[in-house]
Amino acid sequence: MIERRKLLGLGLGVLGASAVGPMAAFAQSKLGAADPIGDLLQSQSDLAEGLPAEGLPAVAAPPAASPVVRASTASHAPRWLKLHNIHTQEKIEAVYFEKGEYVPDAVQALDKVLRDYRTGDVYSMHPELFDILAALAQKTETKSHFQVISGYRSPRTNAMLHERSGQVAKRSLHMDGKAMDVYLEDVALDRVRAAALDLGRGGVGYYPVSNFVHVDVGPVRRWVGS
Repeated sequence: MIERRKLLGLGLGVLGASAVGPMAAFAQSKLGAADPIGDLLQSQSDLAEGLPAEGLPAVAAPPAASPVVRASTASHAPRWLKLHNIHTQEKIEAVYFEKGEYVPDAVQALDKVLRDYRTGDVYSMHPELFDILAALAQKTETKSHFQVISGYRSPRTNAMLHERSGQVAKRSLHMDGKAMDVYLEDVALDRVRAAALDLGRGGVGYYPVSNFVHVDVGPVRRWVGS
């Protein structure tokens, strides 16, 4: 089934591993331990999330079709996505959309890679988020995997980060599976940002110091962080 659906390059048991197991236990233990680098990156991602740059009003997004409608009316050409979770070191390369529909096993594998690495919780990510990354890969002509700093964030993790720092938002699109923080090893960060802005889809946060770009499927807006 996996071969037929063109699911490739799975690392560290992406499909076979359960959320309850050694990886989950390891992730659970991190909730009580200091994680300054991860916390810094994720708190900075939330700091400006949803806020416009330089105090300007956010640009409202035009009414958009649901992901299902988008998929049915868009090109039926296969869509590829290559991800690398920098926390778990898992890699995946998959055709997640084919013949006019999202491929269930590929989408589930992507969700697994994008899970909350601290708790092991897996969440159904918004499919339009995958489409944004696929479009970014095409625009930038990258040959690399997207390096994922933050994908899904569970309520427990978000509450913990919020308690540690007032800069962490109580509510985040990461908690709804609608945001990711990424960078590419073979494309300059400012080019990734420019390509994301050119798409005109969702929010784009630029973090040149922390070296990532935040993309989400919320209203169209932009901001700059550190």
